[in-house]
Amino acid sequence: MAEPMPPALPAVTLAPRPWLALGLLALAGVLLLIWWPAAAGLGLFGLFLLLQTALLRLRFEPEALVVLRQAVEIRRFPYGDWRSWRLFWPPLPLLFYFREVNSIHFLPVLFDATTLASELNQRLDPSLSRPAACAPSAETATAASAEVPSQPE
Repeated sequence: MAEPMPPALPAVTLAPRPWLALGLLALAGVLLLIWWPAAAGLGLFGLFLLLQTALLRLRFEPEALVVLRQAVEIRRFPYGDWRSWRLFWPPLPLLFYFREVNSIHFLPVLFDATTLASELNQRLDPSLSRPAACAPSAETATAASAEVPSQPE
């Protein structure tokens, strides 16, 4: 007898959080006193991120993470294609990384990072939260040390 399938999780849309964009705009304001060309570039990037915060949404559906622009789907990332994911700088998450079978994605955190991490932990295998390439396994480390020839004394 087959085991019953767990109930599908409901769709969840992440709330927007403008803190990254506003932080860049504040930094641009301070930088304006030191070097205006850098302040102008950083300010424009901050305005761009503020616009993206207003327009883009991430929605977790039962089978995929969906990117929406003003309620119109622009991209779908099926969970079965994910190989790893990570939020960089957990105390102050600024960047969301995830890798699929054939591509790597980096997104600025323009949405609720706590809900993002919670939903990813519920919908994906927890082992995917750390990219495998970040730390060698014990077998790899042992095999690498065994291949190094010893130096004669």
